[in-house]
Parts: sequence; C-alpha cells; structure tokens
Amino acid sequence: MIDAMDKPESVEEYLSWQDERQRAALDPLRAAIHAAAPEAAEGISYSMPAFLVGGKGLVCYAAFRDHYSLFPMSTAVMTELADELADRVTGKGTIRFEYDERLPVTLVKTVVRTRLTELEATMKPRR
Repeated sequence: MIDAMDKPESVEEYLSWQDERQRAALDPLRAAIHAAAPEAAEGISYSMPAFLVGGKGLVCYAAFRDHYSLFPMSTAVMTELADELADRVTGKGTIRFEYDERLPVTLVKTVVRTRLTELEATMKPRR
C-alpha cells in the first residue's frame, strides 16, 4: 500500500505504484504527451509525472481511484480551449478522463501543443 505522503523520485517509480487499470490509462496518455512535445524532458512536479521544457513545467498527469487527469499547468490554456474541453474540466487546472473511455489523443495533443506554445513564448529572451 502506498502512503499518501510518499513522493516518487522518478516517473518510473510513480508508474510502478499504479495498478494495472491505471497503467493501462497512463501509458497512452504519456505517449500522447511525448508525441506532442518530443523535446520535453520527463520528471516529477508536485509529486506527479511531468513533462518539462527548459526546466519549467509543461504538463503533469496523474492517476486517481476513479479517474485520471491531465494538468496543463496554465489557466490561460484552460480558458483558450474551454469549448474543446467542455465537461472534462473539473477544476481550475484539471482535465479529467474516465478509465472506461477511449483516450481523446487529438485533444491531449492540442492541450500539450497549446501549452508548449505558451511556455516557449515566455522563455524567449527579451531585448
């Protein structure tokens, strides 16, 4: 049993703590994120698996008992994609997916690419 206070030291450790159903959902989500941002590095942020660009958080994802979620780490992205995300938004920065549904890969890639564009714009050197 994993204690709620346990903090993973790597993405692989986090994933090893998940049950079969959770892994079956997280693996395609992780692959879709990677496909949309192949240059992003993987790491841990807020005790969740994350993709990072230039050391800054691009997106996080996590498994929960009844669902799994993608966290774009940006309210601007959530606002920009509000129509596409519709009833999947369950908080200011949470996009929720159900275990018994097919992952909307195109939607995930849109979220990641939108966030990547936003993040890259903030990282450009100013004159």
